[in-house]
Amino acid sequence: TINDETVELVQPYFEMEDYTLENGKKVCGNVAGLLSWTKAMVVFYGVNREVLPLKANLAKQEGRLKVANAEKDKAQAELDEKQAELDKVQAKFDAAMKEKMDLEDDAESCKRKMQAASALIDGLSGEKVRWTQQSKEFKSQIKRLVGDILLCTGFLSYCGPFNQDFRNLLLKDLWETELREHKIPFSDDLNLISMLVDQPTISEWNLQGLPGDHLSIQNGIIVTKASRYPLLVDPQTQGKAWVINKEQDNELQV
Repeated sequence: TINDETVELVQPYFEMEDYTLENGKKVCGNVAGLLSWTKAMVVFYGVNREVLPLKANLAKQEGRLKVANAEKDKAQAELDEKQAELDKVQAKFDAAMKEKMDLEDDAESCKRKMQAASALIDGLSGEKVRWTQQSKEFKSQIKRLVGDILLCTGFLSYCGPFNQDFRNLLLKDLWETELREHKIPFSDDLNLISMLVDQPTISEWNLQGLPGDHLSIQNGIIVTKASRYPLLVDPQTQGKAWVINKEQDNELQV
């Protein structure tokens, strides 16, 4: 029931010098208590006058907060629902992207295989001409093989003691003429060295000390291919050095 008028009416008493708790105690304890109560009620009224609007505003704001929280919960539920849908769609998208990448990898692999196959086919089609030519050459070489073997065996059997000029005389002027007279086919450009030994073997002989000229290579062929043991007339000792190096792994005794 306290109002502004009541507070205003008691203000003159509060301004009196003897309206204090100490003076009240001198008169009577009950008087002092009543004096203290009046001051406390005025202070309470001033505080309560400011607090009541705050309480009313608090209740109002709490109501708004409750409504806002309800709307927030509703929105959160909708968000969770949409997030779940998004997760499902994202999973489908990821699966589709993985399938796409797998298909692209398969397509790229297939493309590389097709390119390799096309290159192989192109290369084989280009080789067809060479193979056809080689097939014809092989057939012709088979026909000439008898004469070529005769020349090679004659070289191994009889040409060892002679120099390069006399070897050419035997091969080109005498034996090839004899083959033509008897109509035995042979290769006009026969290379005895390539016929009787391969290039890696020649390279190995060179490393072992055999000179690289045609006469020395022919001598090496006779030494290694002839059925009888070779006799080397070797004033420069090149043949000796080559034989020692060549047979070193076979524990040759000198």
